[in-house]
Amino acid sequence: FSLTGKEALTHFPSLGPSPSSAQGRGHVKQCDLLQLSRKQKRLCRREPGLAETLRDSIRLGIMECQFQFRSERWNCSLEGRTSLLKRGFKETAFLYAVSSAALTHSLARACSAGRMERCTCDDSPGLENRKAWQWGVCGDNLKYSTKFLKKFLGQKRIGKDLRAKVDIHNTNVGIKAVKNGLKTTCKCHGVSGSCAVRTCWKQLSPFHEIGRLLKLRYDDAVKVFSTTNDAVGHSELAGPQRHGHPPRHPPAPRPTDLVYVEDSPSFCRPSKYSLGTAGRTCSREGNCDSMCCGRGYNTQSRLVTFSCHCQVQWCCYVECQQCMQEEVVYSCKQ
Repeated sequence: FSLTGKEALTHFPSLGPSPSSAQGRGHVKQCDLLQLSRKQKRLCRREPGLAETLRDSIRLGIMECQFQFRSERWNCSLEGRTSLLKRGFKETAFLYAVSSAALTHSLARACSAGRMERCTCDDSPGLENRKAWQWGVCGDNLKYSTKFLKKFLGQKRIGKDLRAKVDIHNTNVGIKAVKNGLKTTCKCHGVSGSCAVRTCWKQLSPFHEIGRLLKLRYDDAVKVFSTTNDAVGHSELAGPQRHGHPPRHPPAPRPTDLVYVEDSPSFCRPSKYSLGTAGRTCSREGNCDSMCCGRGYNTQSRLVTFSCHCQVQWCCYVECQQCMQEEVVYSCKQ
């Protein structure tokens, strides 16, 4: 996560040795294995459980990004990511948003799961959180998560640097997407299911829902430029004119808009940004024409083995047969 463009921690860094190999070396050693700035390493060392949570968020962000772009020309592969993050494409915007969302989500869940020493269940006013805890329920602590994240990322005033403004904006879009998915969940307690006692707590949406929302934001991303606000005397982000808006004052992007500053490459051929689409599988009725960039696609038949005719056996297991069927696979030509 070089989320503001200022920290040394890069988006989805190489994870280094697995946590199991770091066992016995302690929490501080795990912090040192991650690509963090000096300030971030100090915070990591002071927060037992944070190193593991950072690893969880990196995996969560990678998996969700690759799931959302599985049918696109750019499939969020790790190849070319370093070069991509140096540019101001729509894809860069999504990376900043999904990774900040993953970190926000993972921190809040780590608090409620008891994996962080300095935070615990949500303590929002107006909810019976202590009663919820007594019933074995712990609300996700988004309040602590967002407060710690801003401190961890160290967002500062960035003057006229357009790319830095864009990166911070997209980072905040990811955080807002997690906030918008926070729901109040209630449970009834009483005789025969009556609601004589009701316990409520805060719960985050599944991360797939947040990823789906950010993908919609990507599809509608806004191209921006820098403009000077005469009233306050500093530069701001501005987008295309909207109907009914004064022409002399370009509108600022909305807080929920993903923004970018330059058009993306096609991602059709291998480049420093991606491996291209040659050999990628596609759907003949769906995305083959787009993904294969007009080069056409190969058709191949293969036999696939799957479990079938499954039956539950007394007492506690399922017994299945192995069946085979022919499957047709389409893949983009070179």
